[in-house]
Amino acid sequence: MKRILAPLVIGLAGAAILVWLGTWQVQRLAWKQAILSEIDATIAGKAIPLPRVISPTQQRYQPVTLTGEIEADTLYVLVSKKQVGAGWRLVSAFSTADGRRVLVDRGFVPVDQKSSPRYAGPATLNGNLHWPDDRNSSTPENDVDANTWFARDLGQMAEQLQTEPLLVVTRDMSPSDPGVTPLPVDSAGIPNDHLNYAITWYSLAVVWLFMTGVWIRRRLTGKDD
Repeated sequence: MKRILAPLVIGLAGAAILVWLGTWQVQRLAWKQAILSEIDATIAGKAIPLPRVISPTQQRYQPVTLTGEIEADTLYVLVSKKQVGAGWRLVSAFSTADGRRVLVDRGFVPVDQKSSPRYAGPATLNGNLHWPDDRNSSTPENDVDANTWFARDLGQMAEQLQTEPLLVVTRDMSPSDPGVTPLPVDSAGIPNDHLNYAITWYSLAVVWLFMTGVWIRRRLTGKDD
């Protein structure tokens, strides 16, 4: 018994820790799924007129409807769309019927359509309030002079187009914008890797127990002597 006591204790303790980590990730998975369900419900909720008082924390993803005029001046954000490739997000100014000016994310066009003319004029738009977090440590600085943007930096965009630093991401617009594919907000881009983490920890626990069994077997057969 003394020969296998050390590997048995180490093996069981290590496996217990790995199983605990896996279980913790399962609990985190349930927590994240509840948050994503809440976000999806908010996104799909009833659209309201653009609020006067803005709270990014409480109104993130709030559906809104805008009536007014969309302008032709457009900022181009370099992005990549699955199964399509590189292209541009189009961000324009929108003047509402009650005199406000906000940013509108129209949607996506292929990379070779940067110079194509854009619709400008009366429009009714349904979308969601959004405060995007596009920038990370490797994101280049926006080239304002070349109208090539790498992140939707609302403050800088609002200064460029003389609007409020407030973005509405289009879900649909009437009249439609020819050639522009809306990229409405959804929860698909929010990371949720907890299931993969849980599987990894549980798999490591199985491997740990297997290796513990090999160690004990070698002790019993005297191969570690």
